[in-house]
Amino acid sequence: MIEREVTVMNRAGLHTRPASMIVRTASKFEADFFIQKDSYEINGKSIIGVMTLAAEQGASLILVFEGEDEDEAAAAMIDLFQEGFGEVK
Repeated sequence: MIEREVTVMNRAGLHTRPASMIVRTASKFEADFFIQKDSYEINGKSIIGVMTLAAEQGASLILVFEGEDEDEAAAAMIDLFQEGFGEVK
């Protein structure tokens, strides 16, 4: 199991476009993927789940990966967050 803390960097937070990028990226991997915000945990492969987080810019999230390709999944997801979903310049 891998746990990593990330910060939402893009100004609009996890709106529809970044949420869909998260789900599409997570779905490429077999590993289970969950996102924790405060005391709430959602399935990171669910667009509805990701949208319900309502994570704003500056929000701190814990990403949890578990499965055979968890290392690759974690690396891909962390890159996505660090790039600000292509919205941060």
